[in-house]
Amino acid sequence: MNVVANDIETDLDREVLKIVKKASAASKFGLREKEIRVTDFFSDKMLMILVIREGVTYSLFNRIQHFTPFTDDNWADFLDISLKSLQRYRQTRKTFKSIQSEKIIEIAEVSKAGIEVFGDAQKFSNWLDTPCFSLGGIKPIDLLKDSYGKDIVLGELTRINHGILA
Repeated sequence: MNVVANDIETDLDREVLKIVKKASAASKFGLREKEIRVTDFFSDKMLMILVIREGVTYSLFNRIQHFTPFTDDNWADFLDISLKSLQRYRQTRKTFKSIQSEKIIEIAEVSKAGIEVFGDAQKFSNWLDTPCFSLGGIKPIDLLKDSYGKDIVLGELTRINHGILA
């Protein structure tokens, strides 16, 4: 892993740990601070639930945003908010609501899988913007606004990773 990826991972570790420390429900979910690393974050559904319920902080969102290939316009669309509202979150460092937090975590999950499959964010971004035969000619990015669409994209990434191309 390169230095930039390590820096991003360390920043994400720190931000997730801040949310868990703040959460009064952490022990109810069986989570202990020393166990939390972003490398395990996407496989620990209880941790994801805790972060979603506490709300993704703007600081965590900012780290996730740097890890993904998506623009502010993409994020505003995914979160079903205006670009101006997203900019307001940036200015006020506001915590996202649960519904938006869930979407942020979902998009981060897809991004992690896509970057692993394609090797880097740019190749993943190119794939997202290309109509996909197995998706009926739809661009994968157009499916990411909905949870069911996210599941379809993750399924397609899994098939590509296993060499199953339609």
